[in-house]
Amino acid sequence: MNKLRIVFMGTPDFATGILASILEQNYDVVGVITAPDKPAGRGQKLSVSSVKQFALEHGLKILQPTNLKDESFLEELKSLNANLQVVVAFRMLPKQVWQMPELGTFNLHASLLPDYRGAAPINWAIINGETKTGVTTFFIDDKIDTGAMILSDSLEIGENENAGSLHDRLMHLGKKTVINTLKLIEEREVKTTVQPHSEDLKTAYKLHKENTQIDWTKNLNEIHNLIRGLSPYPCAWTVIQDNDKQWNVKIYEAEPEAAIHQYDIGTVLSTKKEIQISVRDGFINIKSLQFPGKKRMSASEFLNGFEFSANARVL
Repeated sequence: MNKLRIVFMGTPDFATGILASILEQNYDVVGVITAPDKPAGRGQKLSVSSVKQFALEHGLKILQPTNLKDESFLEELKSLNANLQVVVAFRMLPKQVWQMPELGTFNLHASLLPDYRGAAPINWAIINGETKTGVTTFFIDDKIDTGAMILSDSLEIGENENAGSLHDRLMHLGKKTVINTLKLIEEREVKTTVQPHSEDLKTAYKLHKENTQIDWTKNLNEIHNLIRGLSPYPCAWTVIQDNDKQWNVKIYEAEPEAAIHQYDIGTVLSTKKEIQISVRDGFINIKSLQFPGKKRMSASEFLNGFEFSANARVL
């Protein structure tokens, strides 16, 4: 049995948790590939990725290529003499990278493939009202998230669970799935399954300003699912208009309340403690929000120093 020599590729917290579990199992990680440092915040100070921070703390060799096809990067990657590459929440790899190690390159994806291929599988599973999701390991090929599957594990999504909570539970599940995948590869016992082809697969589209804005004409559950599926990041948002003022407001947490009412869709109803938005089949009770230039607050904290007029509505 040949010892695994692993190059790990990843950038955010989700990937860091998986890298930590690989080290805890005493696998030999000969290099870590992560995103270049980038300016962040008002001072535009260089910020490092979560994976880089972890790798520095554990004395791991770090490469941060801007171009994955660059000859000097490819030479340096080759010199690490890895026989396996593990990818978690990184970017698309060119063929000369994923084909390099003898035992291949596998990816951990936070969905039950073939559904939710793409950039934001955790968010979209909740936004679409799924009750179950999971993680899948697969060998990378020349398309995005389409390679032959190795292992998958599933879990139930809580009725009011948000993306932050699901992210953490899937990372925990992913640790187990990656370690089990490594064991199969190490023992040369991998059996793969080709992803089934279907015309009606669900996609995990990249999140942007347009698809994170709340459409108040949708039904109660669709709106609630969007809010929890985008919380705490990047966060669902809306425009609140009150007479001649308008604000772009982030909604972090809300509760749906089914009801028959006579209010126009999008009416803002508030007391000294509560904010409600009328929708076609009830009300969205806003529990936590953030106005421009303010910190995140509960509705009651916000209303402590603010009052909406009777004309307030969401756009």
